[in-house]
Amino acid sequence: MKALNPKNQLILASLVILGFIGVLFLIFPKNSFEVINTVSTRVRTFFGKLYLVLGLFIVVYLLVIGFSPLGKIKLGSSSPEYSTPSWLAMMYSTGMGAGIILRAVQEPIFMMKHPNLQISRPSEIHGLEMTFYHWGFTAWGFYGLFALFIAYLLFVKKKNIQLSQIIPKLSNSFSTKLIDLLVILTTVFGVVSAVALGIRQVEGGINFITESTLGVYLSIILCVLIFSFAIFSSIKGLSNGIRRLSNVNIILTLLLLAYVMFNSDISLILSNLWQSVLALLQDFIPLSLAIGEFNFSEQFLSDWTYYYWAFWLAWAPFTGIFIARISKGRSIRQLILGVLIVPSLGSFLWFTSFGTSAIELINADVVSSFAFDNVFTSTFVLLEQFPLGFYAVILAILLLLGFLITSADSAIFVLGMFSDLTKINPSTFHKSTWGILLFLISLGFLMIGRFSEAEDVLEAVQKLLIVSSLALALLSIVFIIGFTFGLNSHYKSKKDQIQM
Repeated sequence: MKALNPKNQLILASLVILGFIGVLFLIFPKNSFEVINTVSTRVRTFFGKLYLVLGLFIVVYLLVIGFSPLGKIKLGSSSPEYSTPSWLAMMYSTGMGAGIILRAVQEPIFMMKHPNLQISRPSEIHGLEMTFYHWGFTAWGFYGLFALFIAYLLFVKKKNIQLSQIIPKLSNSFSTKLIDLLVILTTVFGVVSAVALGIRQVEGGINFITESTLGVYLSIILCVLIFSFAIFSSIKGLSNGIRRLSNVNIILTLLLLAYVMFNSDISLILSNLWQSVLALLQDFIPLSLAIGEFNFSEQFLSDWTYYYWAFWLAWAPFTGIFIARISKGRSIRQLILGVLIVPSLGSFLWFTSFGTSAIELINADVVSSFAFDNVFTSTFVLLEQFPLGFYAVILAILLLLGFLITSADSAIFVLGMFSDLTKINPSTFHKSTWGILLFLISLGFLMIGRFSEAEDVLEAVQKLLIVSSLALALLSIVFIIGFTFGLNSHYKSKKDQIQM
């Protein structure tokens, strides 16, 4: 068995800190939540608007890079390793996953019922527009930015994936180790947050179809099941494990989407999709800055936009590294446009189909709008109203499990790359070590949600992510400056060589 290199202080420090935090979560869930709650409040008060400005800036920055001559730079000398459908499937499955099922119905309905401002357009279009805003271009902008950083390091500069290398004159310094440690910690918290939320929704689905409450033992069983499959899939590697599971997830996603669409008014879905996309494009800048008629309350921003931007930031290093790893052979322009546009449009169609279907049921007095208030069961309530609804609920639960396994195995693979710095295909030992650690932290997160004063695990997740992603938000600005200078210098050197 290959042991961890004792000289690798970064990975050893990460393991010690995360192991300690995991034990605290498990032993003192209530006290842990109180500390997280206090720090989260302070962060939102002083840095909340930073998340908004940063999100808008990143989207604009990526578009400028993509359409500039710099966009022609190729990421590596070989042809693309994966076909475009597989590339997009792995990207989407890892980047959104279980979240699109968690919020498929609850968020559009909530936004429709609680507009938080005086709007001139129909409430259902506003509800979809706000959902698109939270799950669209900005979310994928965070992912695309870090994917660009890592792809540049791996395939252009021929270095490893440590993001500190983007910043000039930081090699072998204390600052380098601290930056990379913060990236790892933020990545881990983002992953375990998503897994914990997903497990709670799977619980909600199982409790929904069994009409019972199975409690904490079900959480433990699901956590063991997900990470057992995730470790196995990650060990099998990108092509044999993660790629195949991602393709299966996308097939099941399309089946569920088709099922909902054909049990609803397809023409109304397409009409709402068109109107909502146009509304988003028209309002994107004032929405992104929360100005003008979109001057939302601090409470709304804290509960929704700040939380989402913190979540996408927390997932950005791990998702970005994974997207970069599977994007070898593509150009910077292909990477940016592929990440920003295709997954966003897919999410828009998904939320429009589920949201419009729920609105139809409410308007027809089939169900009350209050039936969709619970984030963990709202999607299952919708599916149950259709023919063969019981089997659709089963399909949704299986899809949830598949997405959770894919997210976890991708994270294990990427964190293995962090610790096994000489390889883009990390060893079994490194992947197994990270898998076990992620399992323990995820279990601790679930315990915080069950035994603290939080209403549920969602509240604990929201607060911790706003805290843990602050350092990464600040570092992103430094990364952008260093990356821009480095990429421009590389382009000029290549251009001079060609002219010579």
